[in-house]
Amino acid sequence: MSYTVELLEIIHRTHNVNSYRVEKPAGFQFTPGQATDFSLLKPGWENEKRPFTFTGLPSEKYLEFTIKSYDDHDGVTHHLRSAQQGDKFEISDPWGAIAYQGEGVFFAGGAGVTPFIAILRFLNQQNKLGSNVLFFSNKTESDIILQEEFTAMLGKNFINIITQQPDTNYLHTRINKSFLEQHVSNFSQPFYVCGPDAFSAAILKDLEALGAHPNSLVFEK
Repeated sequence: MSYTVELLEIIHRTHNVNSYRVEKPAGFQFTPGQATDFSLLKPGWENEKRPFTFTGLPSEKYLEFTIKSYDDHDGVTHHLRSAQQGDKFEISDPWGAIAYQGEGVFFAGGAGVTPFIAILRFLNQQNKLGSNVLFFSNKTESDIILQEEFTAMLGKNFINIITQQPDTNYLHTRINKSFLEQHVSNFSQPFYVCGPDAFSAAILKDLEALGAHPNSLVFEK
C-alpha cells in the first residue's frame, strides 16, 4: 500500500545530511529499524523509489527520515536538498530485516547508521539502552550524524572511527578483523551491521571468522 505525505519540517544535521519530518498517515505503524520505499511526487520522479529508514520514534505524530544527499549526480537525494515545506512524497508500508534482538554491538558506516537511530532512540525512551555499544565509522569528523545525541545517549559506549582525517580526535583506523579482536570481547552477543555493501560484507565475514553465530548477525539481507 502507498501513502501520500506532506513535508512538515527540515532539520539540518551535517553538511550533507538533513532530517525530513512528514505527516504520519492515520494508523501507520513501524518497528524501529524498518524502512519504506520513498519517492518524490514531482513530474518525472514519481516512480524513482528509494529505500529510506524511519529515524523517529513510533510514538511521534510525524514520520522522520534522516537522509544523506549525494550531489555528484541528479538523483532523488540531490532533489531533496531543495525540498520545501508542503512538498508531497509517497511512501510504502514499512519493511526491513534490521530489528533489535537484544543488547549487543552496532557497527555503522556513514549513512548506514540510520536504522540504528530509531532503535537507539526507542531503547533510550524505554530506559533500556543497557550496555549497547555503537561503533560509527566516517570519513571525517564533519560527517558524524547526530554526534551530540549519540554521545548523550551512549556516553563511552559511542565510539567514533575516522578513516580519512589524520588529525582526528577519534580513532583513525578502519573496522577490520584486528580491530574487532581488540575491541570486542564477547562474540556470542548480537551484532548489528549497516553501511556500504563492502563495509558490511567485510565486517560480517570477520565476525563469523571470530566466532559470531550467523543467527546473531542482524543486517539488511
